[in-house]
Amino acid sequence: QWQLVESGGGLVQPGGSLRLSCKVSGFQLFYYWIGWFRQAPGKEREGVSCIGSAEGRKDYLDSVKGRFTISKDVAKNTVDLQMNSLRPEDTAVYYCAAAYNPFGCMPADYNYWGQGTQVTVSS
Repeated sequence: QWQLVESGGGLVQPGGSLRLSCKVSGFQLFYYWIGWFRQAPGKEREGVSCIGSAEGRKDYLDSVKGRFTISKDVAKNTVDLQMNSLRPEDTAVYYCAAAYNPFGCMPADYNYWGQGTQVTVSS
């Protein structure tokens, strides 16, 4: 049974940091892309960062480049998103998702989703 479980969300002040973690089970992380997506109230879901399967290619949303870093640990079956210099506009529910051969970091290409974790950036 495929399962993705996010953790690490919370409330942080602007300029602060959070580390999100996605624990996957039921499939081999090595063969799949894993992405982090977010959805703010009233907005469409968008791809924040995605990491490729074997070659480990990494894609980032322009607005998070230089602030967020995606990484994966195949042995632990986890994909983390380190978020630094957080801004109020980063506030959203963050989801991790898996896909076999997606075209980059488009939500529609991802088939398996976690339940999400809330990230709130506010003073």
